[in-house]
Amino acid sequence: MRNRREEVIAGHRLEPESLSMGYGYRPEWSEGSIKSPIFQTSTFVFKTAEQGKHFFEIATGQIEPEEGETPGMIYSRLNNPDLEILEDRLCLWEDAEMGLVFASGMAAIATTLLTYLRPGDILLHSEPLYGGTTHLVNETLPEFGIVSVPFRADMSRSEIEACLAPHEPDGRLAMILIETPANPTLDLIDIRMCADIAAARATDGRRPLLAVDNTFLGPLWQHPLQHGADLVLYSATKYIGGHSDLVAGAVIGSEADVRPIAATRTYMGTMADAWTGWLLMRSLETLHMRMTRQGDTAAKVARFLEEHPKVRALRYLDLLGPSHAQYDVYRRQCLGPGAMISFEVDGGEPSAFRFLNALKLVKLAVSLGGTESLAEHPASMTHSGVPLEEKERTGVSAGLVRLSVGVEHPDDLIADLSQALGAV
Repeated sequence: MRNRREEVIAGHRLEPESLSMGYGYRPEWSEGSIKSPIFQTSTFVFKTAEQGKHFFEIATGQIEPEEGETPGMIYSRLNNPDLEILEDRLCLWEDAEMGLVFASGMAAIATTLLTYLRPGDILLHSEPLYGGTTHLVNETLPEFGIVSVPFRADMSRSEIEACLAPHEPDGRLAMILIETPANPTLDLIDIRMCADIAAARATDGRRPLLAVDNTFLGPLWQHPLQHGADLVLYSATKYIGGHSDLVAGAVIGSEADVRPIAATRTYMGTMADAWTGWLLMRSLETLHMRMTRQGDTAAKVARFLEEHPKVRALRYLDLLGPSHAQYDVYRRQCLGPGAMISFEVDGGEPSAFRFLNALKLVKLAVSLGGTESLAEHPASMTHSGVPLEEKERTGVSAGLVRLSVGVEHPDDLIADLSQALGAV
C-alpha cells in the first residue's frame, strides 16, 4: 500500500492517468524492463527459514508488520507482485488506501458479503441489481440465515427505513449494497442518503458498511468514497479491463475495511491470477482516454435515439432534466454520464429481437465497457433469472435494450442503429 500524495513533481501532485504508467514499479527491479514482468509463478523462494517464518507470521496476522515494511512474497494465492502493483494503481483513481483484485466481479461481491455478513444479519440492497448479484442476495444468502431487504431507486429515506423496520427487531443491519447507476435501467441511488441510513444504525462502535457497485460509471465518472461509501466494488471485466479479453473484479476502500476481505480472499481463493493482473495494468494506462471517447460518442448516439420515433423510455444520464426526480442526485454525485444507454423498442420482445438481430457493427453480446459497442436484451439474457414480478417492478421490460457504447466512430454507430431500427 502506497500513498498517492507522496507522488509529486516540484510540488505538483500527479494525476492517476499519469501515475498509471509506472506507479508502484521501478524498471531497475527487472533488468530495466519498462513494464512490470508477468510473475507467472505459484510460489516464491525464501532467503532463509527465519525469513519464511516472519513472512507467514505477518500473512496470518500473528504479528503486525513494522512501519514501512511490505509483506514478503509467499504464494500467489496470498500475494503476487503483479496484483500488488495493480491494486496500488487502482487505489489512485479512488484516492483510497487499499484495493484487492478478484477472479471476477461476482467473486469480489461474494467475498465481500461473506466477510461481513453472518446468520441473522440484514443486508439492505437496491434493486434492480445485476442478475448474478440478484441471485446471490435473494437465493444464496438466505440459505445462510441472512435476510435480504430490497428497496427501489425512487424511494425516500423514510420509505427505505420502513422496508427495514419489520426486520430490525430480530436482526442487525450489517451492510447496505447498492448499484448506481443500476443495471440495466440506469436508475441512480443517493449514496449520501444510504450512508446516513448506515450511520443512524451504529451501535457499540459498529456501523453497517455501505458498499457501492460502481461498474457502470467506472473510476472516471463517479467516486463513491467521496460521498460516504465504505467500499467500492467493480466488475473489472468492464471499463477497467476495457477490451473484452479478461474477467476480473475489484474492491477498494480504507485499509481497515478492506483488510478483512483480503483474509477471506486468501482462504476462499478468489483472487485474480498474475496474467489477468498484468492485462489490467495495461488497460489502466488507457482508461481515461477510452472512457472519455466512449462518453463523447454515447452523447451523440443518445441524441439520435432521443429523436427516433421507434424509441421510447430512453435512459441516458445526461438527458435527466431539472424536473426529473434524480436530477439533483446526478449533478451532486456523478462527474459525467458514462457510455451506457438503455431504451425500449415498441412491440416488446419480438421488436427488440428484430432490432438486435439486424445490427451489423454493434455486436449482440452481454458484458459492457469494452472498446467495441455491445447490445443485449436484459429481460432474457443478463437478468433472465430475475423473477418476472421483480423485472416488471424495476423496469426491466420485454422491450428493453441495453447498449454499451464503444470507441467506434459515432456516425458509423448511428448508421447501424438507424438501419436496425428500420427492421422493427
